[in-house]
Amino acid sequence: MDVDTRLLRYFAAVAEEGNLTRAAERLHVSQPALTKQIRQLESLLGVALFTRSRAGMALTGPGRALAARMPGLLADWARAVRETKSAASRAARVLRVGFLASAANEATPRIVAAFAERRPRWRVEMRQASWGNPSAGLADGEVDVALLRLPFPGQEALQVRELFTEDRWVVLPTGHPLAGREVIAFRELWDEPFVAAPAETGRWREEWLAADEREGHPVRVGAVTDQPDEWLSAIANGYGIALAPESASRYYSRPGVTYRPVSGVSPTRVGVAWAAADESDAAGAVVRDFVGCCAAVCG
Repeated sequence: MDVDTRLLRYFAAVAEEGNLTRAAERLHVSQPALTKQIRQLESLLGVALFTRSRAGMALTGPGRALAARMPGLLADWARAVRETKSAASRAARVLRVGFLASAANEATPRIVAAFAERRPRWRVEMRQASWGNPSAGLADGEVDVALLRLPFPGQEALQVRELFTEDRWVVLPTGHPLAGREVIAFRELWDEPFVAAPAETGRWREEWLAADEREGHPVRVGAVTDQPDEWLSAIANGYGIALAPESASRYYSRPGVTYRPVSGVSPTRVGVAWAAADESDAAGAVVRDFVGCCAAVCG
C-alpha cells in the first residue's frame, strides 16, 4: 500500500490540534480539503482514525496507534529528504542560503564575497522565503544555512549564532498623525492596528508585534501578510502600522509609507542558523566556513 506523506502530515496536524479548523489554518488548506484528505487516508487504511463530534476530532484506538508513530516517521522522512537535497547541492558545489526580506542587510554581499574567497569552487545560492516560513526553509531541509531574524519557531533544534542587533523602527502610512515626528514612543502605538505575520509563525510574529513589551496591553491586528510587497501595501492603504528593522527604510522605501525611529522597544537580532552536522561531514565543513565568514564580517 502506497500512502502519500502529505496525508500523514495532515493526519498528524489534526491529531495534534484535535480540531479540523485549527489544523486547516496551520496547514494553509481549506477545511473541506482537509476533511477529504483525512477520509482518503482512512479509506486507504481501511480503519476509522477519528471519532467526529461537535467537540472536535478524537482519535480512535487505531488512530492513537498511528499518531504515536508519526513524529519519528515524519522526522525520518524529513531527514531523508534533507540529506538527499544536500547531497545534490554538494555535488554541484552549491551552498543554499535561505533568508527573509533583506537577510543580513548590507553585510550580505560582503559575507558572500568572503565565502567565495574561502571556498572559490563553491557558489552561494540565495533563496528568499516568505514571513510565513520564518526559518527560511532550514527547518524542512530546503536550504543548508539561513540568515534570519531571531527568535524564530524551531530555533531550539538548530545551531544558531547571533551576528548583530539593529534598531526597530515603525512604518506608518504617510498621512498618519504621527508620521511627522522625529522619534515616536512605542507606548503611543499600543492602540494602533498592526500589520502582522501569519499566526502560525508564533514567537516570530510576537517579536514583530513587540507583544512582550506592551505591559500587558493587547495587540490589535489590522491585516495579516507574509510578503514585503503585501506588507507595504497594507500599511500604505491604512490597514495598520508595523515594526521593522531600521534598514527596511532603505530596502523597502516606497510612496505612501514613512519610517520613523521608535523609543521604548528593544532592537531586533540577526543571526545565522544551521542544522547540527557530524564534525567529519564534508557538507558540515562548508556550512561552518560560511558561518565563520558571517562572524568575521559582522563581528
